[in-house]
Amino acid sequence: MLALLTAGIAPAFALMAFFYLKDQFAEPLLLMGKTFLFGALLVFPIMFIQYGLTVENFAESSIVQSFIQSALIEEFFKWFIFIYVIFHHTEFNSHYDGIVYAVAISLGFAAVENILYLMTNGIEFAIIRALFPVSSHALFAVIMGYHLGKAKMNKQDKNWNLLLALMFPFLLHGTYNYILKTVTSDWLILLIPFMIGLWWVALHRMRKANKHVYYHNPPNEIEA
Repeated sequence: MLALLTAGIAPAFALMAFFYLKDQFAEPLLLMGKTFLFGALLVFPIMFIQYGLTVENFAESSIVQSFIQSALIEEFFKWFIFIYVIFHHTEFNSHYDGIVYAVAISLGFAAVENILYLMTNGIEFAIIRALFPVSSHALFAVIMGYHLGKAKMNKQDKNWNLLLALMFPFLLHGTYNYILKTVTSDWLILLIPFMIGLWWVALHRMRKANKHVYYHNPPNEIEA
């Protein structure tokens, strides 16, 4: 059991460390742990909603299953938790911070989801789960956090970036799911280039967010 829990959570911690150490100014570990925990707790209401939709035969097509039942619900709840817990927090005061906190929420979710999957299907899937589902959750979060950071730093385009912070991860997540659901053989031929492109975009967004380090800490900010 200990080996299974370790295999389930280790990829999330490794990725979290990678994105955290790229921040030029380290975020408080207590707040990072709080956001990670919120992401972890999201698994259970999301599973309940998805189970209810399945029982009601809401998602009969692969497109609906991939984009609505899975991607939209999961990315919306991550986005909502970020807005509720982090967006108005005083520690969210630079562009790259959006990436760090979004990744923490997403990897909290991915860690619990991964543990539950390995408990059901076996620890032999640990490596492929680390390379694809856990990594993809982190990379979707980088893009979400990039636009949430822009929304916080640039009031002029705030609403537009808040929308993009949800829409881009939703579309990418849905595409990822759709590949897995519709390509029954040789799915790696499509998924590997998709993941390489996703990593390239995410790393580019990270560099861009870190390139211009500017702060936003108005006096009327209220800690969440």
